[in-house]
Amino acid sequence: MVFPVVLHKLADWVLYQVLAKTCYRAARKMRNCGFLLSSNNNPPLKSSQQPSLFPSVSKCFLEGRGSDTLVCDIQGALLRSQSFFPYFMLVAFEGGSIVRAFLLLLSCPILWVLDYELKLRVMIFISFCGLKLKDMETVSRAVLPKFYLENLNLHAYEVLASTGSKAVFTSVPRVMVEGFLKEYLGVANVIGSELHTYGHYYTGLLSESGLVVKHRALKEFFGDTKPDVGLGSLSLHDHLFISLCKEAYVVNKEESKSSTSSVMPREKYPKPLIFHDGRLAFLPTPLATLTMFMWLPFGIIIAIFRLLIGIYLPYKLAFLLGSWSGVNIQFKGCNPSRSNHQKGVLYVCTHRTLLDPVFLSTSLGKPLTAVTYSLSKMSEFIAPLKTVRLTRDRKQDGDTMQRLLSEGDLVVCPEGTTCREPYLLRFSSLFAELADDIVPVAINAQVSMFYGTTASGLKCLDPIFFLMNPRPSYHLEVLPKLPRELTCAGGKSSFEVANYIQRTLADALGFECTTLTRREKYMMLAGNEGIVLENN
Repeated sequence: MVFPVVLHKLADWVLYQVLAKTCYRAARKMRNCGFLLSSNNNPPLKSSQQPSLFPSVSKCFLEGRGSDTLVCDIQGALLRSQSFFPYFMLVAFEGGSIVRAFLLLLSCPILWVLDYELKLRVMIFISFCGLKLKDMETVSRAVLPKFYLENLNLHAYEVLASTGSKAVFTSVPRVMVEGFLKEYLGVANVIGSELHTYGHYYTGLLSESGLVVKHRALKEFFGDTKPDVGLGSLSLHDHLFISLCKEAYVVNKEESKSSTSSVMPREKYPKPLIFHDGRLAFLPTPLATLTMFMWLPFGIIIAIFRLLIGIYLPYKLAFLLGSWSGVNIQFKGCNPSRSNHQKGVLYVCTHRTLLDPVFLSTSLGKPLTAVTYSLSKMSEFIAPLKTVRLTRDRKQDGDTMQRLLSEGDLVVCPEGTTCREPYLLRFSSLFAELADDIVPVAINAQVSMFYGTTASGLKCLDPIFFLMNPRPSYHLEVLPKLPRELTCAGGKSSFEVANYIQRTLADALGFECTTLTRREKYMMLAGNEGIVLENN
């Protein structure tokens, strides 16, 4: 029953709102155009030149505000980017599908002629119509915070962090911003536009209350009480909004763009960004998204080409052709010698993608065996080297790895899962009990368009997405073999050995060690323990 209701409401909205308001807006633009052509002596001021009644946010004193109440909007105040389109695109692509994202991209010419309210309604409908509630919950928890943090305005955040009570009023859907604002910025109250739902799905329409009007919502929320501090943009709507506060400051977007002082450095993040999910590695502005869709056909072809040369060609030729196709491989170190001819060398690597053992094997120019806790049938089938699954039973896994070491060299990633950010997860200590010839390998991977890892998506596509990047890069450094006195054979415990190697690899890469585990990552990002079931 939900589909006819949505169609009926959408038809009413198009006929009575879109057409009327669009025609009115087009006529007003034509009138303004004529005015500009006939009145060259008095050109109107650009928005960036409009004088503000309020001082810049950089002039706000931060001391002694622990008891103050602050109000602002995430759009136009807390974020440096002026448009909220990229975040709707993230919802459409990561929560919906590539088709939904393409439809949102096609709507850009229409969005350009619409006013702010209609533009927001169109983006909401395309991004949310038919979207599952649980998919939006995953996007808001695992995808959006990374892009919000990277686009925070440092000056605005410092003012927000200096106050005691915080409230955010915004016209964008509350579900898109509430999780980030509360978890990362400590905002107590988030008032945003509410979306209509039917069962477990969004209809793409607003609730009966419609879009939030900030100054009205502020009056309803605070009553006769005036908030202490208000942050807003140079728009007239925001001037009306922040004029209801005792103190008001504006965020100048032109200053934010031209000055690097407004960029939030990683070390000042209110909460470390260690885990995040999603495929897109860039902020999907309209131009960047168009570039992605234009690259996609070529990316699929070049990914298949890179995959085939890695599977079927000899190491040296695969290395050469891979570099020719745009894969940047930086390799340091050399093949270590064995001290015990009865056993192979155990390579202990940091874990960036499923292709870590493949790139290590290609760089060393010799076959290796890789062990993993969970691997899809597809990834196992296309792997150009031998892969063996572990069972999470410590004794059984130890026996398996001992047998593999007796047959040749072995690659293990003791983090148990990948991590995209400059952090190392806790190392499992099992590997330290199995070999005396332990060689740490510092591995890092960089992408520009697609992430080659996922927590909630299809793992079988991870290698494909990584190889679809225009110029993916891999940095591999084989460190010196661990001295005997630092191994279990030299009297160290397996935990001491694991922790020492974790610190050594972190120092080599410039990363930070953590005690977080695979289970914590997957519980946070996907709500499961990250085990690939046989029937999948």
